[in-house]
Amino acid sequence: MSCFFRRTIAAKLGRTLQQSEEVFLPALTALPAMKKQLSLTLMQGADFKLSLSALRVQGILPPGGDIQQQAESLASQLKQDSVVEEISAGRGAVHFKVNRRLLAEKLLEPFGKVGDDTFGLNSELLKTLKRGTTLVEYSSPNIAKKFHAGHLRSTIIGNFIANLKQSLGNTVIRMNYLGDWGMQFGLLGAGFGQFGCEKKLQENPLQHLFEVYVQVNKEAERDEATKQAARDFFRRLEQGEGRAVSLWRQFREITVREYRRIYERLGVHFDVYSGESLHQDQAQQVVRELQSRGLLRTSEYGKKHAHTPLRGTGVVDLSPDGDMSRVCTLLRSDGTTLYITRSEGVQAQPFSVLRKDFSFGPAGIFIPSPSASVVSLRVSCRRDIAAAIDRREKLCFDEMIYVTDKSQEDHFSQLFQILLTMGHPWAVRCRHVSFGLVQGMKTRTGEVVFLEDVLDEARARMLHNMSQSNTTKELENPQDTAEKVGISALIVQDFRGPLQSDYKFEWERMLQAQGDTGVFLQYTHARLCSLMRRNEGVEAAPFEPWLLREQTGITILQHLLRYDEVLYQSAQDLQPKHLVNFLLKLCHFVASAHRELPVKGNPQDVARARLQLFRGSCSVLANGMRILGITPVNKM
Repeated sequence: MSCFFRRTIAAKLGRTLQQSEEVFLPALTALPAMKKQLSLTLMQGADFKLSLSALRVQGILPPGGDIQQQAESLASQLKQDSVVEEISAGRGAVHFKVNRRLLAEKLLEPFGKVGDDTFGLNSELLKTLKRGTTLVEYSSPNIAKKFHAGHLRSTIIGNFIANLKQSLGNTVIRMNYLGDWGMQFGLLGAGFGQFGCEKKLQENPLQHLFEVYVQVNKEAERDEATKQAARDFFRRLEQGEGRAVSLWRQFREITVREYRRIYERLGVHFDVYSGESLHQDQAQQVVRELQSRGLLRTSEYGKKHAHTPLRGTGVVDLSPDGDMSRVCTLLRSDGTTLYITRSEGVQAQPFSVLRKDFSFGPAGIFIPSPSASVVSLRVSCRRDIAAAIDRREKLCFDEMIYVTDKSQEDHFSQLFQILLTMGHPWAVRCRHVSFGLVQGMKTRTGEVVFLEDVLDEARARMLHNMSQSNTTKELENPQDTAEKVGISALIVQDFRGPLQSDYKFEWERMLQAQGDTGVFLQYTHARLCSLMRRNEGVEAAPFEPWLLREQTGITILQHLLRYDEVLYQSAQDLQPKHLVNFLLKLCHFVASAHRELPVKGNPQDVARARLQLFRGSCSVLANGMRILGITPVNKM
């Protein structure tokens, strides 16, 4: 694998410069594979690059002088051998071309054996990463509501991070922190007493709860008694009154059951279903601890601008100078939790805080209309503090990762700072992965609301496209294949760019079979699987690596050299774009190899060598897709 070549080159450098070979490993990287004419003219087919800037920073080379002269001088001192065929000076770097027979042998030998799905994962480079228990909190929808499309990004991004961490040897705890508390359940509980039907609740639970919500919401807009009934129900719920708790628990269990069905379609699972409701008492303990430490202060100022707390609210001062210029508000002036809400739609809406009388203002939470689809935004900082402490004590994580949209960045910054102030040093290993907004997500019927509508539409569109294609194979379950390919299209469209960027949702572009799409990934994988099936009898004897001489095949091998570096980079910044773009590029190289390196009609030894190249490509593609959260299809 690539670590064999890195280690060999590092040893050569160590002998020449009289340094430990370890110091050179971080400065050695595989060069990106390019079109054959570019790779031959610009880099003479080089495979690895040594950055002289990195050696200067480390003090191995003098920091002054002409860096190009240093590169040429070092290249002239290094000698070729049976592993490294060519050494040349590049722009501020030294390039190394390795023996082509060894390149094919070291990279392709593992494939076809037991455990070939670990290619790249046993690299020395990845062993430098810290391993331990990683808790990933993601998805986090609200109970008693159909799964909104606005939660899609958190779900698939969190799933990718969990998959990546697990593939790199970490113990991963996948947690779904449900929005299962708040005044909206007072309204729903009161409404179910008026408009609810147990039979409809069993037949189509979330749809019925939605209908109940629509009805009671209309009543609350014109009837003060309905508003009071909602307040009374939530008060009984907070006090643990049996009937209220039983109904709330029924809503929660029904919702989790329905959500699990959606998650199964996405290929997502959770180890823990947690929620805001579990931390009521602990949140009060947090307040008492902050008070005893002298960290919870009462604001003495009126509200002058958006960042100034209301007079009498309970705040933690996070400003560096202690002047209350940056605070986190934990309590209202009446001692209750501050609720902040936002639109759950795919496009961001202005923040709103709602009064207990359900009008906009500084207290309470309420959904003003069903179409607004408002949800709680990290309902309470003190509950998040309590939840973090509880998870650390019970689950003993080494790192915890929250996956939410970028509007919550300040909230998590405050959360981590408060935890550190309270004396929890492990808070430095808590991390918030934020993401941007999806614009223009809609189905044929108009603006999208529910995720299931998106999944159904993706499957239907993909099924139609497959029926129109001349290359579509006869499938046992075309609906299932269309579902998997449609979901892969959704994921790749989402993952191609930086997570924090907003992007425009485009059905037509997303589902194209050609181009950089999830459909193209699936098509390439299915085509490779078909090639393996058609040539099962060719695979018996070991392959001869020296027969892979053509530049088209060498380009694929050069690309595979970078796989462990791509995984390493993904582990550093938790961005799926590195892996997505690596796999898309691999698919383009494989498409060229299909045309230029035919298996059928060639001598057995040549066919065997080419099949091994395609087998290795198929294995890396499938494993990379699984890390992204995509289920590869073998036929389409």
